[in-house]
Amino acid sequence: MGIFDGCILASDYDGTLAQSDGQIGERVRTAIKYFTDNGGYFTVCTGRTRQGFHAYEPSIINAPVLLGNGAIAYDFGSEKTVFLNCIDNDAIDEFEMIINGYPDIAIEFYTTDFKSRVIHPDDRSRAHFDFQYIKYEVVDDVKSEDFPLVKIMISVGVERVDDFQKFLDSLNLKKIKYIPQHGDFIEIISTKTDKGLGLSLLAEKLGCDKNKIYSIGDGSNDISMLKSATIGFVPENGCDVAKENGDIIVCSNNDGAVADAIYKIEELLMA
Repeated sequence: MGIFDGCILASDYDGTLAQSDGQIGERVRTAIKYFTDNGGYFTVCTGRTRQGFHAYEPSIINAPVLLGNGAIAYDFGSEKTVFLNCIDNDAIDEFEMIINGYPDIAIEFYTTDFKSRVIHPDDRSRAHFDFQYIKYEVVDDVKSEDFPLVKIMISVGVERVDDFQKFLDSLNLKKIKYIPQHGDFIEIISTKTDKGLGLSLLAEKLGCDKNKIYSIGDGSNDISMLKSATIGFVPENGCDVAKENGDIIVCSNNDGAVADAIYKIEELLMA
């Protein structure tokens, strides 16, 4: 029996688990090993897809990884999908409403068979694929056979991202939803999921104690995960809205935020 039996800790990757240089520090590695050696499940919950997530390490991650902001749980060890909560083809009409409103916009879509396609690619979308080392196909439109989709990424540009989100609000979407952003891309996922729902489902499948679900993340897309956990940790470098929705602020990602969270969990369990 270990102190962390029945526990799961899900961490965002960029800006949380990884340092600013993209590396995972030794302090964090040591803490995660201590956590998993003593019965805990450690995983990553990221907006990245399987095509764009290249950081799986069996020495660190001992549970399925939550990808596409909770849309899919994928076990990299067995190379099997654990569950899907994706955009179904009944959302194609809503997708076409977006295209009709912005007919020339670059739209990336990521399928559950791990293929990536793009309509009207622009410099931002091409750079986005290249940054994640993702191979992609340029197509004219999305077809029903492309569904289900893990997620859709729309290259809006920071200068019109607010107007685009207002446009999405005006559509009264039912099958898909967007994650509010202030950058160049808007991310669209199924209304059936988010990071928090994905974490809860994964914890259930792993048989984790409902009172021992922990999460840590730095961004606005981590809010649902922070709120669904027993305790949500936020690194010092996290955005204001994440800090407002978290329970405990820990040190920055560059100083070992995940390690701080693990040792705080231990302290709480031992109390």
